[in-house]
Amino acid sequence: MIGSLSPLQRFLALLAAGASLVGLLLSLAVGNTPAPLLLFFALGTLSLLRVRVAFNLSLDGILAAAGAAALILSLPAGAAMPAHFWLALLSAWAFAWLFVERLSAAIRAGALPHSGTGLVIPLVFGLTLLVVWEVVTRGANVPPVLLPAPSAIAARLAAETGILWADFVQTFVKSVIPGYIIGCLAGLLVAIAVDRSPFLKAGVMPIGNFMSALPIIGIAPIMVMWFGFDWQSKAAVVVAMTFFPMLVNTVAGLNAASVIERDLMRTYAASYTQTLFKLRLPAAAPFIFNALKINSTLALIGAIVAEFFGTPVVGMGFRISTGVGRLAIDLVWAEIAVAAVAGSAFYGVIALIERGVTFWHPSVRGGRA
Repeated sequence: MIGSLSPLQRFLALLAAGASLVGLLLSLAVGNTPAPLLLFFALGTLSLLRVRVAFNLSLDGILAAAGAAALILSLPAGAAMPAHFWLALLSAWAFAWLFVERLSAAIRAGALPHSGTGLVIPLVFGLTLLVVWEVVTRGANVPPVLLPAPSAIAARLAAETGILWADFVQTFVKSVIPGYIIGCLAGLLVAIAVDRSPFLKAGVMPIGNFMSALPIIGIAPIMVMWFGFDWQSKAAVVVAMTFFPMLVNTVAGLNAASVIERDLMRTYAASYTQTLFKLRLPAAAPFIFNALKINSTLALIGAIVAEFFGTPVVGMGFRISTGVGRLAIDLVWAEIAVAAVAGSAFYGVIALIERGVTFWHPSVRGGRA
């Protein structure tokens, strides 16, 4: 019941129901309100009267979904959205926020398992953002050249699948993956050499810090001049961007093993190589994976920016640059969506591998508990 809600949840519940009540009154006064919107207003208003039922966790989500569906189905074509439509958006948003708040509280209290259920929260947040984006752009008649609606972007995604796939292969498969592997592997090997040699540690690390501060917009055209306009120059930019994060993190990770652990290896008469592979590299694994995750996003950004300075007539960066010039903003956003999904999936794969490799680490064990 409403008395058991936290102050924030109580405010969201009253905001959602109050917006529905005002929207229902305006709809009855104006007339010609679409039936789906009227039904949502009625359900939202009833939630204020039947608090023991309507503020149930699952029903909060149902009301949020009903409000989103009613808005999408009822949006006027080619006309500004009336005031009560904005109230419906406010009510649906409040119901979605209330659902996420109560779901999060149930997970923290142990009433629901975190595994699997925790994914619902970012999913609901993302869907709510898309609905708000769709309603605002179409309801306020935002020019597509400024911000196209998600439906327009989805239509462009479906219509230009071949082009988007070719761009993805050129940028991600041919440029990001080779550059990422070479840059991370080189950073790891140089870090081991730096750890072994005090001379290299004194000489390479300052240079590495200096090179990591160089702007990509300055490196990219130089790499294009050196390696040509094809994928090799983009991979070189990715190598330059991923090398130094891996170097710095690995050097720090190799020093993570405690003095007691190193002394124990010495009492066993372990060589440097044995100590490296049996103690220091495992201890450095969280640092190495941290660099791998950081580089998974840097690599894609570097390859796309590098394509702005010269590339064959294919690639995400090339398509974004030419799309802006032709005012094909929906195609630009389609490329951004593909890049975002690819980058997120790449990061997720690295994170899953990390959980499997560093299952012994306290942070992973604590996440599973």
